[in-house]
Amino acid sequence: MLGKITSMLQHAVEAVRHAELAPTLPLQEDFIHHWKCITNYYIETADDKAPVTETNIPLHLDQMLEILVEEEEERESGEMGPCMEYLLQHKILETMYTLSTADCPPGMKQQVLMFFTKLLGRIQQPILPHINVYRPVQKLVRLCGLVQAAPTENEEMQFLCTVCAKVKQDPYLVNFFLENKDSHKDSALDNSLSPCALGGEMKRNTEVPYAGTMANATVEHDQGGTASSVRHANDLTYQEYSSNGLYFGVRATCRRECNLVHSLLTLISSPDGRIAVKACEGLMLLVSLPDATAAQNLAGNTALCEMLTQRLTTLHHALPTSLDPLDIESLQPVNWGLDGYNQKEDTAAFPGKRTLISFLSWLDYCDQLIKEAHEVTASALAVAIRQRFFVQILEPRLLQMSEEGILVSTALLARIVRQVESQSLLGQLVVFLLGERRPQPEEPGEPLQPILRQRLIERCDHISDEVSIMTMKTFETLLQKPHPDILWNLVLQNLQERNYMEYKPPTQEDAEIAENGQIAGAVDLEEDPLFGDVLSGNQFLSSDWLYPSPQLSPEHGKDGKTEVHKVVNSFLCIVPDEAKSSYQVEGTGYDTYLRDAHKQFRDCCTACTTWDWPAKPTPVERCNLEAPFFEGHLFKVLFDRMSRILDQPYDVNLQITSVLSKLALFPHPHLHEFVLDPYVNLASGCRSLFSVIVRVVGDLMVRIQRIPEFNSRLLMVRRRLVGLDPDTSLIDHLTLLEGVIVLEEFCKELAAVAFVKHHAESTL
Repeated sequence: MLGKITSMLQHAVEAVRHAELAPTLPLQEDFIHHWKCITNYYIETADDKAPVTETNIPLHLDQMLEILVEEEEERESGEMGPCMEYLLQHKILETMYTLSTADCPPGMKQQVLMFFTKLLGRIQQPILPHINVYRPVQKLVRLCGLVQAAPTENEEMQFLCTVCAKVKQDPYLVNFFLENKDSHKDSALDNSLSPCALGGEMKRNTEVPYAGTMANATVEHDQGGTASSVRHANDLTYQEYSSNGLYFGVRATCRRECNLVHSLLTLISSPDGRIAVKACEGLMLLVSLPDATAAQNLAGNTALCEMLTQRLTTLHHALPTSLDPLDIESLQPVNWGLDGYNQKEDTAAFPGKRTLISFLSWLDYCDQLIKEAHEVTASALAVAIRQRFFVQILEPRLLQMSEEGILVSTALLARIVRQVESQSLLGQLVVFLLGERRPQPEEPGEPLQPILRQRLIERCDHISDEVSIMTMKTFETLLQKPHPDILWNLVLQNLQERNYMEYKPPTQEDAEIAENGQIAGAVDLEEDPLFGDVLSGNQFLSSDWLYPSPQLSPEHGKDGKTEVHKVVNSFLCIVPDEAKSSYQVEGTGYDTYLRDAHKQFRDCCTACTTWDWPAKPTPVERCNLEAPFFEGHLFKVLFDRMSRILDQPYDVNLQITSVLSKLALFPHPHLHEFVLDPYVNLASGCRSLFSVIVRVVGDLMVRIQRIPEFNSRLLMVRRRLVGLDPDTSLIDHLTLLEGVIVLEEFCKELAAVAFVKHHAESTL
């Protein structure tokens, strides 16, 4: 107790003495005085266990900083004063760094970090490029994050953020922190210095001049025997760290990757969420620098790609295998740095929610990092995630044979597809799922590459309805992503030659038919015995919302255009009246689809703006109509399932029609013609969406005759589906009745899409 009182009295006397001297001393002398007080502490103090807050060191450091700021304010912009010159020439920052590594007295590292942070933040002069500034700053950066949850973690993060801010102002500065992996051999850390050795060093170098003879100043590292012994001690320490366990191995790795990026990456793992978010922000700032050389160094000479993907892999491995696919699908959107943690609430929601949020949050951070990064860094990060996570970790899970495993991994894949936004990462995801862009069309029976693409398409028609639904949801999500290769790889590569149609040059008879508003060479539905009764009294032919179109040219086969009211009526009328029930339930009319189709088509066009698609179909003269046509593996499986709509579960039918409607929205002229033009002259053996629906309706009309009280049962099922009938009694032929309802609604949706697309084109 007496010792503490004596120490306090000495500090008080020192403070009074300083107060008496400060007004009369020039800034430089005052600055040197404060520095001498700090060095004298190590010479005179025997008790090195007392915390630094019980000494005057923090006060002297603050006064030194204030003097530097005051000196800069008194001088012209960019002119360096004698105090700053003294700080640089006498390597004061190097000595401070050494004091921080020894952390003597306890808490000194924290004080040094605060001094460096304030110095870089408040001094406006460009001092960081100076060798006696960036070298100690560089070394201090290496110390940050070495110990997880360290008491100095907050100060470390503030220091790194300040350095990042300086680098942001001058991107070239980032090169000072991108070192070679063996750089530690040339600039050994002095962290093996004991307080006693440090005191001895100070005792041998106590001559501090008060005049301008800075060349005589000796308060700096001895370049003789002590330095070599320190270097030797560091080498031994490094070997010991390399040969002992996990913790020391990590430290040895840190010594090899001593740079700003590595320190930020280690602090990202901090248990303190605020520190982790700050580290993420600092890293995002670094990767966004416009300097191409720095971007190449970040991508190729740091552990950035490896550590980001490794963390993604670790978080993925932590996911429980018992996750429910519906929980993965229904989880609220996750944004990095914003997800709150409530263990009780998360556990009550579903087991594994916290680990799932952590994985998706880190994926979102990687995605946003790539989005903000320089294109060189972004490309390297995206490729690393594809190679090290998508291919090595995710693909084996997706290719497994366990139905439960397939469901969980596919649900997670759909979630990943939904969340990715950056073009670089999305491009790598497309390559992972669909392969590289190929110029030639698909062929039937051809093995698909990559194998994952083949498996996913096959699973759209899986024996398990749950697997089929989840896989089709993944494709539906993928089709909504703004990347041109998605649609090309799945659909467009097979439609380029328009060889799904049969074109015959128009004759004189065709021209006379066209004058009557009909389509040359097309089959009139009124003459088809399958639809004659349906169309005879149709109320849709004169609906108010149909706009008159000009008479068709017999050149329909060339430009791919069909009068919109004929297209709309074809889809609205294809389901016979006796199989319709929507008119008996309020709020299920065609107009409800128009509003949705308008918004969806607008969003689709926005995504396709830069894809350089043609406005009109390729002229038939330039198409190879003689080439054999294959609709492609995706359309094949979708058309096959669509043809079984009357025999499939309701949820499966909803998902099939949802994917097809997404395809119908795209404004590519060939895809529009193939999916939405009922009057296209199909080549022999080819089918379109409309022709598939025609066959389904033909089958339906036969089966209706075998079901007693079909209309009343159909209405009862519709009312149940929209929640108007609470009756849960069993209904015969339920699957067929639900299929009829889905078919009717799907045809109305296609009619709305066709009308909206025509209206949008006519207003251009």
